[in-house]
Amino acid sequence: MTETKHGVDASFNDRLNILRAGVLGANDGIISIAGVVIGVASATSNLWIIFLSGLSAILAGAFSMAGGEYVSVSTQKDTEEAAVSREQALLDRDPIAARDSLYAAYLQNGECETAAQIMTERAFLKHPLKALVEEKYGLEFEEFTNPWHAAISSFVAFVLGSLPPMLSIILLPKEIRIPATVIIVALSLLFTGYTSAKLGKAPTKQAMIRNLVIGLLTMGVTYLFGQLFSI
Repeated sequence: MTETKHGVDASFNDRLNILRAGVLGANDGIISIAGVVIGVASATSNLWIIFLSGLSAILAGAFSMAGGEYVSVSTQKDTEEAAVSREQALLDRDPIAARDSLYAAYLQNGECETAAQIMTERAFLKHPLKALVEEKYGLEFEEFTNPWHAAISSFVAFVLGSLPPMLSIILLPKEIRIPATVIIVALSLLFTGYTSAKLGKAPTKQAMIRNLVIGLLTMGVTYLFGQLFSI
């Protein structure tokens, strides 16, 4: 098991962050697509138009989220690799300065002078580059985030989140299409609000209510807007 100096399993934290990001991505898919299909269904009962509008919104939203995640994580990865390169260059150029900077980093991170000195000596006997990167930048050495993983996860999460509103608005009878979709979306948002709060160790009730209110507000606004252009 890989642990940080504080005894936290880094790989477990990474998996937890990915899962939490997936839940939030699904939540975005639910709210975004619900807003689109409710608005369009409010304006027209033409199922083909509703389907095309929803599908277009799913593709646009999924690719937008995936692209944003790819760019963001790629920038993060470049920053991490640059940090490793800088510390390697410092080690090659001036090992004494590198040792002093690691000692200073330990002090800054709360170690006493004696402990910092011992930890610095120990690090330079084992893996100085690893210690420099982790202490000075708070990074897991050679555990770079994969931008493709982040992009694909965001894409899949958004699409999965879009399924409840999309399927309900398409498959349910015209008479109950909109109210039933609102109910299904509301239940889905309560679930994602609860799950995200649990993963983040936050109060579940507040997260669920907040999520529900945002979703209902979104659907209410798009419904009223659709009514203005009702065919």
